[in-house]
Amino acid sequence: MLLSIDWDAFSGTRELVFDAPIWGTRDRDHDRHAAWTHRVHKRGGSDWAALDADFPLYPGWEALRAYAGVPAFVTLSHADAWAWLERYPGLDVLNLDSHHDLGSRSGDPTRVRPGNWAGLGLARGLIGHVTTLYPDWHADLPVAEGHDLDRTRGEIRDLLPAPLLPRTTLLRQPEPGAGLPDPARVTSLLLVQSPAWTNPAHDAALEELACTLNAAPIVAPLRRS
Repeated sequence: MLLSIDWDAFSGTRELVFDAPIWGTRDRDHDRHAAWTHRVHKRGGSDWAALDADFPLYPGWEALRAYAGVPAFVTLSHADAWAWLERYPGLDVLNLDSHHDLGSRSGDPTRVRPGNWAGLGLARGLIGHVTTLYPDWHADLPVAEGHDLDRTRGEIRDLLPAPLLPRTTLLRQPEPGAGLPDPARVTSLLLVQSPAWTNPAHDAALEELACTLNAAPIVAPLRRS
């Protein structure tokens, strides 16, 4: 199996933070850096520390160090995921993520993007079965995808062709670090920065993890100092 880790499963938000990108944002250069600078200024700060209260780094990412020795890759965006999938076509994927990435109602549905890479991978035979594993902290965010899995399953039924639905599973971690596979079962791991959705203050932790995993870059993550 393949293990996909979106950093936004850990670099997240508190409840009722209305400018949080988790609720919906694009993936433009502006969203990756300038939008975060704007959030700092809105909070009266001068550096990323102003984001600490609203955009914490949740625990559980440390458990990923156990995958050291598994062939690993790191990249900027899940739009790059097909370069990884094409190395290991047809395997099942576990995607630890704040978003299911099975499809979206915006943009070109035939072009690989962060919001549809997994759904297109299913449709085109690059993925056997995809399991979305939402982080445990979604339980406390009522509008997050991973809060009400039945609601999210209903949304997915409107996005995917009916024959693909049995090849999808939605789960949520009961606690930080739960639900991850034994490293011996993982053929390869992909670590994705997703800078439009992740706090720049957490880039250093991402870089440390990528180093521990000896992750080869597909597209180099941003270093937003």
